Amino acid sequence: MSEESNVRFTEREALFYHKTIRPGKIEIIASKPVATQRDLSLAYSPGVAVPVQAIADNPAAAYDYTAKGNLVAVISNGTAILGMGNLGALASKPVMEGKAVLFKRFADVDSIDIEVATEDPERFIEAVALLEPSFGGINLEDIRAPECFIIEQALRDRLKIPVMHDDQHGTAIISAAGLLNACHLTGRKLEDVKVVVNGAGAAAIACTALMKAMGVRHENVIMCDRSGTIYQGRTDSMDQWKSAHAVDTPARTLEEALKGADIFLGLSAANALKPEWVKDMAPQPIIFAMANPDPEISPPDAKAARPDCIIATGRSDYPNQVNNVLGFPFIFRGALDVQATMINEDMKIAAAKAIAELAREPVPEEVAAAYGKNHQFGLDYIIPAPFDPRLMEVVSSAVAKAAMDSGVAQRPIEDFEAYRNELKARLNPTTSVLTNVYAQVKQNPKRVIFAEAENEVMLRAAIQFRDFGYGTPVLVGRTHAVLAKLGELGVSNPESYEIHNSAVSPLVPDMINYLYPRLQRRGFLERDVTRMVNNERNVFASLLLALGHADAMISGMTRTFAQTLNEVRRVLDPKPGHIPFGIHLMVAKHTTVFLADTTVHERPSAEELAHIAIETAAVARRMGHEPRVAFLSFSTFGNPYGKWVDNIRDAVAILDAKQPGFEYEGEMAPDAALNPAIMANYPFSRLSGPANVLVMPGLQSANISAKLLRELGGNAVIGPMLIGMEKPVQITPMTSIAPDILTLAALAAGGIAG
Repeated sequence: MSEESNVRFTEREALFYHKTIRPGKIEIIASKPVATQRDLSLAYSPGVAVPVQAIADNPAAAYDYTAKGNLVAVISNGTAILGMGNLGALASKPVMEGKAVLFKRFADVDSIDIEVATEDPERFIEAVALLEPSFGGINLEDIRAPECFIIEQALRDRLKIPVMHDDQHGTAIISAAGLLNACHLTGRKLEDVKVVVNGAGAAAIACTALMKAMGVRHENVIMCDRSGTIYQGRTDSMDQWKSAHAVDTPARTLEEALKGADIFLGLSAANALKPEWVKDMAPQPIIFAMANPDPEISPPDAKAARPDCIIATGRSDYPNQVNNVLGFPFIFRGALDVQATMINEDMKIAAAKAIAELAREPVPEEVAAAYGKNHQFGLDYIIPAPFDPRLMEVVSSAVAKAAMDSGVAQRPIEDFEAYRNELKARLNPTTSVLTNVYAQVKQNPKRVIFAEAENEVMLRAAIQFRDFGYGTPVLVGRTHAVLAKLGELGVSNPESYEIHNSAVSPLVPDMINYLYPRLQRRGFLERDVTRMVNNERNVFASLLLALGHADAMISGMTRTFAQTLNEVRRVLDPKPGHIPFGIHLMVAKHTTVFLADTTVHERPSAEELAHIAIETAAVARRMGHEPRVAFLSFSTFGNPYGKWVDNIRDAVAILDAKQPGFEYEGEMAPDAALNPAIMANYPFSRLSGPANVLVMPGLQSANISAKLLRELGGNAVIGPMLIGMEKPVQITPMTSIAPDILTLAALAAGGIAG
């Protein structure tokens, strides 16, 4: 029911992640130019005095002249951190930073974490209330019950900005969406269902309250805690929040309450629901077992007891994950965009219904691939995938409209179609596609060769590849050296890794028999081939791939790209009808630009340029982008003219003849391809907008541009991705860090690159 993904990793890996590059997970970046003295004068004194006066005259102007309207505070006192308990405000900081990352990643909401060092509700309330001028919304997190009820209600009453305790309402909204769809599939109506809630903490009470607000009858809900059912007249272990859900029932235990129940809603502890109790529930029982990290009953046990059940959990390794990330980013996105004064019940219900309805829509191809091919709405898909790119527009717009309809929106939206388009444009499709690639590989694990397993960075990526569930890393190196390095990196059972050592491998004779016929007419004697197989790790690794011992390969940390590719090509050929080339992806906030060829062809011919354009456009489409291809040059449509322009013009002519089904234009300088103001000088251009695929005229300009952008651009760079080989092979730069290698390995395994 949280953002937990049940991924395995070592403590060392988790600490390394949080410490490497720079400590923590967030930073502040200026959104305006600050390069010149004039910039600084506008940003601070004296220029800042103008918006200061404007806000003093009209406080609502703060939303126009400051970041307030897109800024949420994630606030905790650390009294209920994840499932770890009361570890204090400071210890909660990694969680709050992580929540800020999720806000930005999923909904482009800026977020700052604030940890308040008090367990006194009144002091906490006062501290947060005083922050109201700074933020457009408050996300409360990891605060124990019952204080969380007191704190949230007091802040909702005092503040004129949205306040939500996500541990309560996030889980309630996502579970409500799932329940709507489960009832739809089983032909139930909310007003008729009998519900048993196991757990009486913040999330359980919020889930129960939202269900009732949506139509479930009070008398049809039995809540249980450690002492049994919460019935009218009970006095022990009661408080005002539990009492609000007490009902007249003869049942005194969870087992008794479950007899004939339609729905079990668990927010309690592992294994709290016994399989034999499930057998006593109504036909087609609906089970939401949301205890973390282990549910009240596992889906296999529930299905064994009741094959007709529908079950959801908080885990990502089972279908129907109740994951808060489906809700809170988009709820705040919609609330902020209409400057809502609160997040009310209408907005929560709208979010739940929007999420439920989205799950009933045809599943996009990239999402279906992550969950399994052709996976559509049904018993195992009642809740959308957390990385469905449509959540942003569907949920945010539903929340915004509900805020307007319920009278809490201060800045209503006039054109919802334009607003939905704006929401879609806020996020770069590449981020969603990459996430879905990881999910797809996890669903279809691959065997990937890590050819330089003695290199610590490469080996760290291999460890992550296995620990994250993407498949089996096939390690190439000296056995003792690799085992020693695995031990140094904190792997508890190094011997469990598959290691191939060319010095002792029984596969070497078959490799020689395969390779010698390929190379005997290229100047190599059999003894040369034998030496090559025994001593060249890239040759040995490529032979493992060629002979079917793995699905993909990655190398490059210890040798240059050209040298590594040369060794690989002694074993592997290009795909029939293809030429190998490299693509760098420049991933910015809203856009991705594909640069090609950045690695192989020094001076590509017109035919090669056309082929590179077609194949790079295909990669762009696989990454979620509609390609607009620009053939770059120092010349824009003949100004100035030079001897290296003709092959580019010929490449455009080749595409004219092929009619490849995407926009393309050239020759053109980068500004004419990317800057709308410059593009306006060429109304005859066939590009409808800035190019996102840049076909470079030669290797010098391409490789220099890619490396300059990597060092100076400030944006994420993926690649180079090697395209066009008969088997998926990726060659990572020697300067790569483990996440870079992991990304290339996943792209190769997932079929995006190769």
